[in-house]
Amino acid sequence: MKKLLIPLSLSILAGCQTFSELKNEPNHELKNGAEAVEIYQALLIDESAQVIHPKDDVEIPLSDQDELVVSDNIWDRIRNNLHFDIPQNDKVIAQRNWYTKHDAYLDRVAKRAEPFIFYIVEEIEKHDLPMELVLLPIVESAFDPFAYSHGSASGMWQFLSGTAKQFGVKQNWWYDGRRDIVDSTQAAIKFLTYLNKRFDGDWLLALAAYNSGEGRVARAIRNNARKGKPTDFWNLKLPKETRDYVPKLLALADIVKRPADFNVSLYAISNKPVVSLVDISAQLDLALAADMSGLTIDELHALNPGFNRWATAPEGPHKLLLPLNKVEQFTAELEKLNDNDRLAWQRYKIKSGDSLSVIANRFNTTITQIKDVNQLQSNDIRTGKYLLIPTATQSLDRYKSYEKVRKNKIAKKGNGNKVIYTVQKGDTLWDIGRLYDVSSKSIAKWNGFAPKDTLRLGQKLTIWTESSLSEASDTPLASGNSVMRNINYKVKNGDSLARIASKFNVSVKDIERWNNINRSNYLQPGQLIKLSVNITRI
Repeated sequence: MKKLLIPLSLSILAGCQTFSELKNEPNHELKNGAEAVEIYQALLIDESAQVIHPKDDVEIPLSDQDELVVSDNIWDRIRNNLHFDIPQNDKVIAQRNWYTKHDAYLDRVAKRAEPFIFYIVEEIEKHDLPMELVLLPIVESAFDPFAYSHGSASGMWQFLSGTAKQFGVKQNWWYDGRRDIVDSTQAAIKFLTYLNKRFDGDWLLALAAYNSGEGRVARAIRNNARKGKPTDFWNLKLPKETRDYVPKLLALADIVKRPADFNVSLYAISNKPVVSLVDISAQLDLALAADMSGLTIDELHALNPGFNRWATAPEGPHKLLLPLNKVEQFTAELEKLNDNDRLAWQRYKIKSGDSLSVIANRFNTTITQIKDVNQLQSNDIRTGKYLLIPTATQSLDRYKSYEKVRKNKIAKKGNGNKVIYTVQKGDTLWDIGRLYDVSSKSIAKWNGFAPKDTLRLGQKLTIWTESSLSEASDTPLASGNSVMRNINYKVKNGDSLARIASKFNVSVKDIERWNNINRSNYLQPGQLIKLSVNITRI
């Protein structure tokens, strides 16, 4: 069995602080007077890195107890290779003061970094990059590979989907390499190297571009040059987030460089590998992999956060990150495993009304995989024929997939009346928000996804509205419930806003708001009017 050693280290706490930590940590200020529990439950935002942590903390047994003595601290290795000049200006000092006053936060971040930081140090040295970049995941995500932002950035290095693809990161239904430790780190190195070259070797400008985009930084430089002003980072007009972003990294580097000066004791991390990347050659059920390695699914997933579903991706990557002290057991079990036993299989008889998409949803797999397994050349299937379907070996509740955990963890209940809206062809969050007079961000928050996430045809959205609609249900025509549909109504001869409102049991005021018109406008035959219709009332 081929295996590739990846030097990572000891244990993971891949999640936000618990409520008790949030409540008890000194100097933690609550925004807008909100209760701590409300902030924790609604946003789960890290104090410094403005990201959301959807996964609970997991401790992984990476080393035997007699190996836990730290003989060589990785912070010493990092400290000896820091080279940035750190200006002692107000911006850097303000960020440094925040970190030094929150030692519990620094400890928590270091524990999250513990499994990964050795590998990152090795790769930074291999590519001859500044050692300060090892600290960038603290600024980006507090070293949480499961973290994501409402701007749709994801992973430890907080990649947007398009940028990640540009630098070779796979993303599909099964797998998101933005969360994978190795894939995302390699992409970050490529991206940072590109930005450094783009800005003529100025690392502060490269870091600013990593945060706010190279185009924005380039425009700021051109604007200053045109006005005869300096074009270094400190003199550019950039977004506040970026103006804080670079000082955060410099402040962290200053603390690591001279912790005694700030009365900081950094959480010790061993400077040695304790994790191995193992080649598994083909798709494998994650519950089975966990059992074979002697880990729980949560422990396995914490080391392999890129996998979205109950198995590794059919087309790869075919690799698993495992504790070194588990590799021998796992590879021995894998060599004994028959290819047909890697997944569970079900022989399914096609019923009337079935389609490949319906069957794929039923068995939590994809159309592509069903077609590949059954050697289908098209999506056409016939009632009464049989399909072989790959399925999970355990109950799906055991797997706690990333997408399910993320949505359950952060979906927030709103105020007012609840409506279940079914996404129609052409819908956008902005359109739906206009229909109910709510914001796109609110809809995303209520349903546990980012505002830029793609809507799926038929997706059910929970909407909280101040209108008089009664509470809705997933079940159409349920007594006493509302089921909403977006429709485009074509105006007919003789129609008026009042007549249309009466016909569809909506108000004229709502039609005006949905279509940005007023009752003084004349309607034209053939004109399309967007309506949000309660189909239980028609």
